[in-house]
Amino acid sequence: MPALLKKKDNQKYSQKPREPRRFIDLYNVKISSDISLRSSVKVAEIYRYEDLLPISDLVLEGNIVIMDLNRVSNDEALMKRITDEIVAISKDHGGDAAALSREMIIITPRGVAVDRRKIRGAYLSAV
Repeated sequence: MPALLKKKDNQKYSQKPREPRRFIDLYNVKISSDISLRSSVKVAEIYRYEDLLPISDLVLEGNIVIMDLNRVSNDEALMKRITDEIVAISKDHGGDAAALSREMIIITPRGVAVDRRKIRGAYLSAV
């Protein structure tokens, strides 16, 4: 009988009993209060061009801002003006700006780049 078809000796390959899994209850974990958050992700709804003024300050402080332009997406001239200003803000601060969809734009501060490659299911299974 070929060696590939022979039964293996079960005693030789028996596994040791596993220890039960231990889980950490994150509710009970204490994080020291001296850790300060330097940046965060902010979401902004843009209703008019003037709504971009605080966006520049948020990016300058190191925050990532995701802007919802759904309310102004029907006005092509206003959309062009707003997107041009967003690109100018990102260049002024050394950051990056990219469209997530027709109505969503992300702007990042200096040192944070937006990867424009989309992560798809096949890519995730290969990683």
